[in-house]
Amino acid sequence: MKTTGVRLHGANDLRLDQFELPELQDNELLMKVVSDSVCFSTYKAVLQGEKHKRVPPDIKEHPIVVGHEMCGEIAGVGSALQDQWQEGQRVVIQPALYLPDSAYSVGYSFPYFGGSMTYGIIPNLVIERGCVLPYTGSFFKGSLAEPICCILRAFKSQFHIHTTTYEFIPGLKEGGKVAIMGGAGPMGLGALDIALHCYNPSLVVVTDLDAQRLERAARIFTVEDAKQRGIELVYINVSEIADQESYLREVSGGGFDDIFVMVPSREVVEMADALAAKDCCINFFAGPADRNFQASINLYRLHYDTVHMIGTSGGSLDDLRESLKLIEEGTLNPASMVSHICGLDHAVEAVMDVATPGRMKTLCYADIKLPVTAISDFGELGRENELFRGLAQIVEANNGLLCDEAEEYLLQHGERI
Repeated sequence: MKTTGVRLHGANDLRLDQFELPELQDNELLMKVVSDSVCFSTYKAVLQGEKHKRVPPDIKEHPIVVGHEMCGEIAGVGSALQDQWQEGQRVVIQPALYLPDSAYSVGYSFPYFGGSMTYGIIPNLVIERGCVLPYTGSFFKGSLAEPICCILRAFKSQFHIHTTTYEFIPGLKEGGKVAIMGGAGPMGLGALDIALHCYNPSLVVVTDLDAQRLERAARIFTVEDAKQRGIELVYINVSEIADQESYLREVSGGGFDDIFVMVPSREVVEMADALAAKDCCINFFAGPADRNFQASINLYRLHYDTVHMIGTSGGSLDDLRESLKLIEEGTLNPASMVSHICGLDHAVEAVMDVATPGRMKTLCYADIKLPVTAISDFGELGRENELFRGLAQIVEANNGLLCDEAEEYLLQHGERI
């Protein structure tokens, strides 16, 4: 059968192609992809092409399908798997395969499977590693479970050391002070959601340079709601602060216990190091494209004040299972991470423009024709377009956020690709 998908043919060579899928094998699954959220990591793979550690060297001859934050339905089941899977079953894919001798993963390495396509063949390698997970929620939230999983792993990787027993204490410091620096972007808001609803800090400070993103964050995660949970939540536009270090030190009462650095900025890394309280754990979460990215840290305090710095990337299969559970039960709502939607016909544009200032995540629907469109523009567009008129009414009643009802409306009324 024919499928349509976004394929990487080489560095900076990303194309929307129509191509033939091979015949489904006995130990494979055919997946109808419904949604895929666009990740900055895909953009980095596009820039690097064959030099990327997850991308095969022969993509000029055998291009790979991009997209790894995907959700959809089983559309075909190989004869050897019919006692395990059923057509119509909704699933989410864990892209990280953790192969013993390869960095290959979904969305970077396979010619017939990825998130940016209408139909794809799930290789047995993915199935046998348990990376196909049943799921019951909306498609867009299923797509966002993968980035939430990566943030959840970052929180689980935090640790502290008891001052006298040297006991290793995992997670955020109980009742501690948390900074999410450069935190008004999509991953920062995911981190804020987890900090507020899965842990018990006394203070959470979110910094950013973008006033509009901070205003949006404050509308979604309100200071009042956090206060009801016993958490002081503070948003700070550091572009307006002359002496950031002194100001943030005063706000935190001397420094932070846990710091998440969400942007690959030397200045932000060094600011985090300067604001670390004793036994602070700094998580450099932002993945730099520059392999020689460096910053200075205070090694004296690393030794005598047990300040520690870690970096995390990706998440485990168990992290994804937990993310799906937290989303399905309503503890987390990853809709805050999405600012735009599009159809597969504009997925290449969505990937190449992922770094547009002020943009959050773009949610791509594989079976829909739709330009890259800001959710905040639905109302204006709805004056002349019935589809956007209906979507605007739904999201306006949901604090301006994408929601299950809006997705159902789009899938029912959107133009097919």
